Amino acid sequence: MTDTPEAVFEALRENHDRPHGLQRTITAEELVEAAEPFEKPEVLVTALMELMTAYEFTGEHRKAPVVFARLLKLWEDSPGAFSEWEAGQVLWRFKWVTTSLLHVPEVPLAVIEAWTDRMRERYEADGHGVQPVAAMRYHVAAHTGSGVADAYDLWATRPRTPLSDCEACETRTHALFRLSSGEDAAALEVWEPVLSGSSSCSEEPQSSRARALLALVRQGRTDEARAYHLTGYRAVRGKAGTQQEVGLHLEFCALTRNEGRGLEVLAENRPLFEAAGAPLSRLGFLTGVEVLLARLVADGHADTPVAGPPGRSWTAGALLVTVRAEAEALAAAFDARNGTTAVGDRRRARLERAPLLDEPLPLGLRTAVAAVRPAAAATAVPARTVREVPGDFVALVREARRLAALGHPGDAALWARIAEAADTEGYVHDERIGPEGRLRAELAEQHAFALRMRDGEAEALGAMAEAADLFERAGMVWDALSARAMVLAWTPRPDAEDGPAADEGARDPAAVRAGLDALVREAGELAAAGTDAGAAYEVPGADGTVAGTGPGSIAARRHLAVLYARVYGAFHEAMAEAPEVSGPVRERFEAAADALRAEALRLSAPYQAANALDFRATLDLRLGETERAEQGLRAVLEELATGAPERPWKGNRPRAVLAQVLLAQGRHEEAAELLHQAIALTVRHDDAAFPLAPAYAMLGHAATHTGDTAGAVRHLSEAADRFDRDGDHDQAADVRLQLADLLRGVGRAAEAVAVLESVTADGTAGPLDPRLLAQGRLSLARGLRELDEHLAAAEEFLRLADSAAAWGGEGRAVLTSVASEAAVALATADRPDAARAAYARALETHAQAPNPSVITQMMREFARLGQAAHGAEGVEASLAHLAEADAVCAATPQDAEEFTPWFEAGSIRYRRALVLADAGRFPEALAEAEASVAAHEGGGEQGEEARAEAVRVAALIEHNGLGRTGAAAARLAAGAARCDRSGLPEAARVLEGLRREITSSREG
Repeated sequence: MTDTPEAVFEALRENHDRPHGLQRTITAEELVEAAEPFEKPEVLVTALMELMTAYEFTGEHRKAPVVFARLLKLWEDSPGAFSEWEAGQVLWRFKWVTTSLLHVPEVPLAVIEAWTDRMRERYEADGHGVQPVAAMRYHVAAHTGSGVADAYDLWATRPRTPLSDCEACETRTHALFRLSSGEDAAALEVWEPVLSGSSSCSEEPQSSRARALLALVRQGRTDEARAYHLTGYRAVRGKAGTQQEVGLHLEFCALTRNEGRGLEVLAENRPLFEAAGAPLSRLGFLTGVEVLLARLVADGHADTPVAGPPGRSWTAGALLVTVRAEAEALAAAFDARNGTTAVGDRRRARLERAPLLDEPLPLGLRTAVAAVRPAAAATAVPARTVREVPGDFVALVREARRLAALGHPGDAALWARIAEAADTEGYVHDERIGPEGRLRAELAEQHAFALRMRDGEAEALGAMAEAADLFERAGMVWDALSARAMVLAWTPRPDAEDGPAADEGARDPAAVRAGLDALVREAGELAAAGTDAGAAYEVPGADGTVAGTGPGSIAARRHLAVLYARVYGAFHEAMAEAPEVSGPVRERFEAAADALRAEALRLSAPYQAANALDFRATLDLRLGETERAEQGLRAVLEELATGAPERPWKGNRPRAVLAQVLLAQGRHEEAAELLHQAIALTVRHDDAAFPLAPAYAMLGHAATHTGDTAGAVRHLSEAADRFDRDGDHDQAADVRLQLADLLRGVGRAAEAVAVLESVTADGTAGPLDPRLLAQGRLSLARGLRELDEHLAAAEEFLRLADSAAAWGGEGRAVLTSVASEAAVALATADRPDAARAAYARALETHAQAPNPSVITQMMREFARLGQAAHGAEGVEASLAHLAEADAVCAATPQDAEEFTPWFEAGSIRYRRALVLADAGRFPEALAEAEASVAAHEGGGEQGEEARAEAVRVAALIEHNGLGRTGAAAARLAAGAARCDRSGLPEAARVLEGLRREITSSREG
């Protein structure tokens, strides 16, 4: 009911505490209507002030000037109805009105200038400086593009006044002036206090962070750009008053090749299409949407479904047409009003910008629409070597064969193009590249390798068997031999844990061994007979391989491939038995490796000799012989560097494995250097077989431990993105949880929350393991709590509680913890009924699956919140909660797991001391504080820090409540000395500082 002035004032106070949005604005409009009938104009003044605030922060620039006109009339008729604060706001809000008028193209410039003149008159009449007036005139000039430099000088050279914009907003204006002149570096230098958050207000730093994104990327400061997108976007998401900023984030996504992220941002802000109260901000939003959609359409995604104005379904192409038409009309309306082309020019400049990066900037976010982004390679390493791909089919086949002979990983992409062409209907074979049978066999072999790389073991086995048959039919005896050897080497054993089942081709290890041995003997006989590669290789110019049977020839390479296959099979047989490998299996492996190495050295193939060492080192690692494995891996790299420098990519896998060994030993800098080398070589040589996602994850881990937070964030973001592209969404989520932990650990909770929101969001790409999702939700809830977003935190805790309840018995302990945290979050968010329900739920689950430390912590938190919020009534409620905590402790066995009696008793008594002290019951409070000190003494060294805090509180009660300053000082001196002896210098400093403070106050 709002039928009395008092009721309206109370409703206004309640509405003022709501977040800005539609509900607050509608209520403010209703309260103005309710205030109008009263004879007391002060009620209407306050209601109009609240309505104007609501309009200002929801972008209702068409309506705000009307409200201000009513306030001015009231000011002239009844100045006594304005409080001192409200009177000051009349002058302050002249600036709001001028800005609002500027945002509406139907308002002539003459009207805006008249308002600015009236603002100057008011300021001068009240004795205020006119710097704010000069600021408004500069804003008009910057908007119209007319007389900008002179207007800036007139404003920037005047001293600030109490009515000037806050320093954060003025800093933004100074930075934007430099940005408009193309001075990115200078603008960012001016912006630093705001971007870093050291200078802030209700609009900052989120407004500046949106505006600085592209300048940061242009300056190569992509780590900051990533961070400011994550934090800045969360602060403006879904708010009608921040349309311009949302548009800038959309543009950032488009120009950093994160179109998928841009579509998610667009979907989250769909209601902004209906916000028309601020036409200039709307133009900024629509232009950002247009930049994103234009990129999608240009990349061939015109038919991609996108979020647009409610009421129909949209594709990128259709929405682009609609948005472009409205934006062009709006820009034209502003330019017509202004008599310049400045607004249209700025819009066209945004639309003409090309992407700022060659590859997507990893943001660390999980997105549901990653498919719209182009395939990308690494972003944090040197660019790949640009290798010209022959357009002529014959030249393409020759180049692929040349690279294959080198073992170059770049051949895979060429073979894929060859396969596509050869499988096209109407393909006509060109005999200049040899018989078609040879090409078909080669393609089958390459297909097998590609399937194997994608973990398609059964399919790869079939493809390699087909290749062997095709090689046989083409008369390519050496190739057929090596293909048959790989079929045997790849054949799973019945005991293989991760291979196909026995009925899908598994064979007895003895049969596999016998088959490989037979193929090795056959290869030896062929080599002894001087058998060459065969007629299929005799076409002049068909490839760059070496004919004959000497070193480097087809025969030599295939002979070594057969020996390699035998080592491969023996290695996997040994790995299946690890960590207890039987003598015969180990001996067979060693003999096979020795044979490969000896023949490779004889045939001058050091990379195959290194492979033998690599197999040995990897097996040593699996057997726990870490030192020997490290020596072996280093020997591999040394042999490759000296014997096969023309094949640098061969060292990528051993580098990564060695880095893993070093990480386990805490040698993070050495590991990081190896990983950097491996990643750089992988990208440079298009090595699609190298697992880049795990390498980036390890590199992020290494960077975390070397203190390179920026690098760790960059590498973990890249790793998560790559795991998603590989379809390993669980691993991607796990990396993002690590990334979020890192960010929270260095005080960047807002970024962590943005990452976690993407992990837990509905509809993101690929299902997640429920436990991973639960961990993500728990981390998100705690991150939101760190940001004081307690209601959102409570919602996440409650979702998690519902999930845990479905887990059965094992979820009960988790449910107790989560329900407890949800209860505290709800109480902090001032949702008492929901908090009580969650509190009861926690007690119920505790009765079924006891978790006493969690329950007592909840009770202490409720005591703290009650103490702070409800006066005398709250004191009794707080004491009741602490009595409940005492009862929980009394009912818990002293040796219960994860329950520390001295800590629980000391913490409960500490909180009770504070509650009693706030209630003025100082003797009882002192007794509780001293009891807390005694309880923490029971913890020995572990309890010393908490004991020192209890001593501090006891001294304050003694000094402030009981007037016993001398006793308090003595208590503090003894406590400080004890802290010094216990190795707690900071605690000692605090106690000694308080002793000096209370002693000086008594002397004063």
